[in-house]
Amino acid sequence: MVFEKRYENGLRLVVKRMQGLMSVTMGILVGTGASAETDAEDGISHFIEHMQFKGTKKRNAFEVSDAFDRLGAQVNAFTGKDLTCYYSKCTSDHTLECFEILADLFLDSTFPEEEMDREKGVVCEEISMNEDTPEDLCLDLLANAFYGGQNYGRNILGTANNVKGFTFDDIQKYKKARYCPENIVISFAGDIDPVTAQALVETHFGKLEKGQFEKRTPTILRARKNLVKTKPIEQMHLGIAYPALPRGHESEDALNAVNGVLGGTMSSRLFQEVREKRGLAYSVYSYISPFAECGSQIIYAGVNPAQKDSALEAVYEVVNDIRKNGITNDEFLRSREQIKSGMFFSNESSNAQMLLYGKYMLQFDKIFDFEEKMQRINAMSYEDALAVISLMFNDADKATSLIGNI
Repeated sequence: MVFEKRYENGLRLVVKRMQGLMSVTMGILVGTGASAETDAEDGISHFIEHMQFKGTKKRNAFEVSDAFDRLGAQVNAFTGKDLTCYYSKCTSDHTLECFEILADLFLDSTFPEEEMDREKGVVCEEISMNEDTPEDLCLDLLANAFYGGQNYGRNILGTANNVKGFTFDDIQKYKKARYCPENIVISFAGDIDPVTAQALVETHFGKLEKGQFEKRTPTILRARKNLVKTKPIEQMHLGIAYPALPRGHESEDALNAVNGVLGGTMSSRLFQEVREKRGLAYSVYSYISPFAECGSQIIYAGVNPAQKDSALEAVYEVVNDIRKNGITNDEFLRSREQIKSGMFFSNESSNAQMLLYGKYMLQFDKIFDFEEKMQRINAMSYEDALAVISLMFNDADKATSLIGNI
């Protein structure tokens, strides 16, 4: 059972009741992230996400954390390129108290100056940690190579200089433009009924006024560069990005099926050829990264520097073989089953369901239809997968990144 409600101020509520559970996952999703930032704001979405936990009108930073812990609840948040999410999971008997705390930190954070100063140091350490995580750094560099230094090419963390310079006024200005009810979805999944969910939202968000929402459609840059960054590390980290389909495209399932054959599983061609047969990498995989206006097909491998050329050759051999000869029907059927099982597995997780239904409402403004999705996947044919290959692996439009001691 899935329930939705739309409020006059633009706020949307979606509730997925899951029988047999004894817990609830609740999330507040905001349609903003790195892609909505200006150069001066670079990193502010992520910094605000951190600061929301650092004290409200009735709780200091410790009391926010302690309140969740006293309920045995889990709480966290994340920032993406076009989404920021605050979420908590608790046992059903603590749903009311848990949502009150989540609403409190979301609606009434005060951003104390001393907490801002401390958290700037924390985020700068996170930026340093990212610099020391070559795989993440490689993929960030690849986004920059593919999209350029703005919008979807931005690093979510921003720069240390920007973070150090953020002020209370900067935060309030950004929140006024982006944290508006028409850009917010509240999502519940688990052991909760729609009546309770409505009462909670109306109690805590009923007085949320319409803001001065700025839509901020990203400008899609076609940078398509080859970027290299020198780091004194043992491995070389390779990234390749090809143009792919935007989110919601009619061929997205076929695209995911082909990606599964390429590098989405342990039986995929990249894993088998590059790692199992040639021993050129420990980690090698591919995935699709879709956004509203565009998308990319990502390939990553971490390799021994002495085997960089051999690894790249092996990767391109796999890509070229799929581009020229397609995939087999057996590979297609295997990959389609992986997509289906992933859907069923997520259907058993309240965390996954909260995020799935919340994101879908935020991005498509309607309820996700599980049955319809499964029907489309089951109806997807081998010929659909072959047809979508013609849209993939455009060498003239690809970008690459390389991190290593070079």
